[in-house]
Amino acid sequence: MPDILVTKTREEPGAKAMRVEVPVERVRAAEDKATAYYARRAKLPGFRTGKVPAAVVRKRFQDAIREEVIRELVGESWKVALEQEGLKPIADPRVRDLKFEAEQPVTFELLVEVKPEITLGRLGGFKLTRRVQPVTDEMVNDQIEQIRRQRAPWVPLTQPPQPGDYVQITLAIIETDQPSEPKRYELVLGQSQALPQVEARVMALKAGETGDAEVQLPQDFPDPAKRGQRRTARITLHEAKRQELPPLDDGFAREAGDFDSLDALRAAVRRDLEQEAARQADADLRRQLIEQIVAANRLEAPRPLVERLLATYAQGYEIPDNQLERFATEFRPLAEAQVKRDLVLDFVVEKEKLQATEDELDQRIAKIAERRNADPGQVYASLQKAGRLRELERQITEEKVFAHLLQQSTVTEA
Repeated sequence: MPDILVTKTREEPGAKAMRVEVPVERVRAAEDKATAYYARRAKLPGFRTGKVPAAVVRKRFQDAIREEVIRELVGESWKVALEQEGLKPIADPRVRDLKFEAEQPVTFELLVEVKPEITLGRLGGFKLTRRVQPVTDEMVNDQIEQIRRQRAPWVPLTQPPQPGDYVQITLAIIETDQPSEPKRYELVLGQSQALPQVEARVMALKAGETGDAEVQLPQDFPDPAKRGQRRTARITLHEAKRQELPPLDDGFAREAGDFDSLDALRAAVRRDLEQEAARQADADLRRQLIEQIVAANRLEAPRPLVERLLATYAQGYEIPDNQLERFATEFRPLAEAQVKRDLVLDFVVEKEKLQATEDELDQRIAKIAERRNADPGQVYASLQKAGRLRELERQITEEKVFAHLLQQSTVTEA
């Protein structure tokens, strides 16, 4: 059987393109295999199962056979490309310019993103500063106030609402003496969720009342021709509520988290804020280290990897097609920084053999289980089911990498 021919056509850091030519003999063999598959399962009037003539099967299942042939030929070609080119792909390849004609070789192009080969000559000798944000009494009070508001019930108002109150309104823009279809909105006053003129008018109404306000249509108004124009808005206040904040006393502390006293709650909140401040300081320290390694080694982010990450971001944020270009421009620096960070970490992991081991993963799961007062086997199963084992493994690996790197630089506490 003639070999599949794979020829490298383009290459850049992070990506390769290869032209593939599959000989006619291999195409025929794949077609015969796919035809036989459907012939064994075909149920057609006038024929017993497994006894349908090949010509009939080819005609009846033409599209399905073609799909199966393409799938098999691409898979075989990909295996050849992997071995021949010594690829280290980071994703499945994409197929482009596929040509599939009768009694002709099948040709196409394989586009694949690969792990770029990099060398980092300097990984240490940097001067870093670890700054821990001090936790103030004001920060503790703000956090307790948030807890207080989270637990406060909303009660209906009989008087006009004020900033901080929750309201349900309907609003209609009056066009040529006829109001448009009213739209319902829910908002908390004083948080810039509505135009200032609208909020001011709402705060002059009681539940069930209607009033008009002169407004300037915002720049994101659905009709572009009317943006910035002045109109009358007809507003109806349907419901207004205000939070009843519980008193700050020992009873509130017990309800908020089973604390013995308000002082105990304050102490717990302070500890949490101090731990978060330490985590933020460590994250900033790692950022400094990566930035200095990148600068010292003049590391560039390969365009294909950046584009791939931007596509992942856009999918995660559900960015519509007409906003992709602006989104990519805005988020490109973030994507480039993330790609550079990943390249540095992966280089050190391979160079120093710092990949998390099974024992280390088991030890981390045991600690998680101890905190949750759960069985380690159950924790492992839940993480596996949620697809988070690789995430935990990556976290342990990164901790080992940064511990290794920080030993080679000078860290000053500030």
